[in-house]
Amino acid sequence: MVSFIKSVLLDLKHKKLNFEDLQFILPSKRAGVFLKHQLAGLIDKPIFSPEIKSIEEFVEELSGLKVLSNIDLLFSLYGTYKSITPDDEVEPFESFSKWAQILLQDFNEIDRHLVEQNQIFDYLTAIVELNHWSKEENQTDLIKNHLKFWYKLKEYYSKFTENLLNSKFGYQGLIYREACDNLEVYIENKPSKTHVFLGFNALNRAESIIIQGLLQNDLAHIYWDVDETFIKDPIHDAGLFFRHHKNSWNYFKKAPFNWLHNNYKESKNIKVIGIPKLIGQAKYIGQVLEGLQRKNKTLSDIAVVLGEENLLIPVLNSLPKSIETLNVTMGLALKYVPLASAFDALFTIHKKEASSYYHKDVTRILSHPSFYQLFETASGNTANDILNHIQTYNLTYLSASKLKEISKGNIELISLFFDSWEDNPTNALNKCSKIIFEIKSVIDKEKKRNGLELEYLYKFNTLFNQLKALNSSHKHLISVVALNSIYSELLNSESLDFRGEPLEGLQIMGMLESRVLDFETVIISSVNEGILPAGKSNNSFIPFDVKIENGLPTFKEKDAVYTYHFYHLLQRAKNVYILYNTESDALNGGEKSRFITQLEIEGIHNIEHFIASPHVPKIENKLLEVPKTNMVMREVHEFASKGFSPSSLSNYIRNPIDFYYQKILGIKEFEDVEENIAFNTLGSVIHETLKDFYDPIIDQYLTLDYLDSLFALIEATVTKHFKLLYKEGDFTKGKNLIIFNIAQHYIKSFIEDEKESLKTGNKIKIKAIEIESSIDIRVDGFNFPFKLKGTVDRVDEFNGVTRIIDYKTGKVDQGKVEIVEWPDITSDYDKYSKSFQILCYAYMLHKQNAIQLPVEAGIISFKNLKKGFLKFGTKSSAKSRTKNQEITLDTLSNFEVELKKLISEICNPKLNFVEKELNQ
Repeated sequence: MVSFIKSVLLDLKHKKLNFEDLQFILPSKRAGVFLKHQLAGLIDKPIFSPEIKSIEEFVEELSGLKVLSNIDLLFSLYGTYKSITPDDEVEPFESFSKWAQILLQDFNEIDRHLVEQNQIFDYLTAIVELNHWSKEENQTDLIKNHLKFWYKLKEYYSKFTENLLNSKFGYQGLIYREACDNLEVYIENKPSKTHVFLGFNALNRAESIIIQGLLQNDLAHIYWDVDETFIKDPIHDAGLFFRHHKNSWNYFKKAPFNWLHNNYKESKNIKVIGIPKLIGQAKYIGQVLEGLQRKNKTLSDIAVVLGEENLLIPVLNSLPKSIETLNVTMGLALKYVPLASAFDALFTIHKKEASSYYHKDVTRILSHPSFYQLFETASGNTANDILNHIQTYNLTYLSASKLKEISKGNIELISLFFDSWEDNPTNALNKCSKIIFEIKSVIDKEKKRNGLELEYLYKFNTLFNQLKALNSSHKHLISVVALNSIYSELLNSESLDFRGEPLEGLQIMGMLESRVLDFETVIISSVNEGILPAGKSNNSFIPFDVKIENGLPTFKEKDAVYTYHFYHLLQRAKNVYILYNTESDALNGGEKSRFITQLEIEGIHNIEHFIASPHVPKIENKLLEVPKTNMVMREVHEFASKGFSPSSLSNYIRNPIDFYYQKILGIKEFEDVEENIAFNTLGSVIHETLKDFYDPIIDQYLTLDYLDSLFALIEATVTKHFKLLYKEGDFTKGKNLIIFNIAQHYIKSFIEDEKESLKTGNKIKIKAIEIESSIDIRVDGFNFPFKLKGTVDRVDEFNGVTRIIDYKTGKVDQGKVEIVEWPDITSDYDKYSKSFQILCYAYMLHKQNAIQLPVEAGIISFKNLKKGFLKFGTKSSAKSRTKNQEITLDTLSNFEVELKKLISEICNPKLNFVEKELNQ
């Protein structure tokens, strides 16, 4: 394959032109590296390198102006806007920047295409006036302000460009306009070098005039890179601009339109592959490259062209390990690096101007890897201590002073991150810069050779320094919100450039970087509608018909640009892999691109279609099984010696694997900050409050007077226990206040029920409250005792009958405390867990001789208080209405058999922990 660049150089050599006297002008800088490489292979003696420039560099030199960055232009435009607009009508910078970006783009297009400024601005104003025409004589303030903006557009433009020209700076369009104005002088001075334009496609009017002027004065040669297939087809968008140049340029009325070739129709191996999602495409690219390497394909002849920039990192991570050399032309956008999310978290808390910060925002900052490392001390990590404190004490909102108080060190760092920025951009920028240097000092101290992380820091430091300079010279940033807006704009436009050997190894690039270059094998990703091509967008104040009238590009021309780039990649390639995302997403691209459909309809090449999807193995619903090794059995015995509780045994009944994780391995569930009071906290508060109320009358009968005296204590006692259990969490408002009131309501209702019971002649004697019980159990086959322990909520005597009571804050029905078949009590958690727990309590108290059989045992459900005391009972069948609610020795003997079977199962080394399939 002879590349386009090499063909051009061979033609220039054939014309006997001296390369040293040529000035090459290319669409991009990247192509210049390849041009030098090809030139080196054609010369037989040392020469001075010819001048090689991008079109932007050449036009900038011709105009005598220096290009300003987009952010600099934005600040400069705001200065112009303020000087023209009355003070009471001036918008704040953060609001101005949103529409000013569009205005700058429109100014740029107007100047690049040399549209007469007064004409188009008058035209726009007339259209807006017509759209707002009304029979009403008096216009609304909204319409007046809207029209005022359009009336001033011409003034904004003239004043803005005047200021820029006076300072010898400009935006790209203004530079092009000035270059055209200076062209005649440039030509008259007869530059000593001959200009060679190569690889151009879509030219704006200014570029067309400049190139035509040089061609007509014999000061230039132009080389087009276009296939006959596209230029001869009157409707093919890949040849749209070439057909226009050929038909409209006066130069081509006499000179031939050279450099048409016929490479596209040559045999090609084209594969169109549908792959789900971005990551799927990245993995597939790695797979294709691995296959190409096995075929001994030269890596430098392979280009990976990414339709979406955010695919870069996944692709780099998916490359085969055998690829040792590669060159990445496209930059990594700064918004995708880890440090971007760190500073985003910082701006989030400080732009709110709040006196305290939400705990999740604080956690996001302290736990971010970029910041977390700063809090390392000899004894641990201060950030970790703060996060644990927040979680333990349920701190939902924290002030800077509170963070310093609980940090117990690193006060300066806490101040740096959390002291108020006082809505002052200068303070904000200084602190951000200081944080960057803090991170750098940690990296330097630990001698981490992390070049990429240092590069991130350097880029962010440069970004903040740029903002400092702009803020210092223009003084437009008056709030942190405005700063954050501009920071985000800069972040989106800045990128981290990769270093590599541009002529060796695999080439990874974006679509625009592929201009003028040719590769034997091309892999193109994200060929979806909305990406390639980008489709319709109306990011402009200039209506579609006005653009057509004034020769400004519309989405039609922009689509044609993408079409040319796409087909240019295919022209000389022999192997083409076109990847598209099969998962339609309205935000990130829709169905497969029209380019693929066009390839099919053309019928020039045989196209192989297939859908690539990852191999998904058949997932067998295999339940987890953990063998009881010697190590596991040691932990089981240790746990058994400390004591099984009814809840831990119930946990085993529900799912043995959960018991293994929680009780044997000691893995606790993650406890986040309890923003809203949890059910277990509510239950604990009720238990502790009732303990306080009934503890003073142990072994005494309840009286109406005593119960009446409790009502006055409810609020204070509930408050006390909420403060103890909910730590520093706030329960004075919102959902927590509702739960706080529910706790009081439950207790009040319970006491009222007790009163009603006494009024109807019942006698209640309190025998024990929150009694901790523990017994030893011997199980056949084991030569050591097992311990059973638990806390019984209440034991009382009701009309002479002993009752064992368990409080439940949730809803429990009578059916949940009745049993038919005894073996079910240790196998069916959902139906019998409540029965199992209360029988455990009765069994322990009996073994301790704390009660005399027969007794009653049951549950008081605070969500079902109207049902009163729900007694445990046994029935002969599920449908039987007759039940025995007395717990006798026979009852406990039957329970003991099942209990010992359960413990024996847990401690039997031959029976593994086997997961149960739970109903979701």
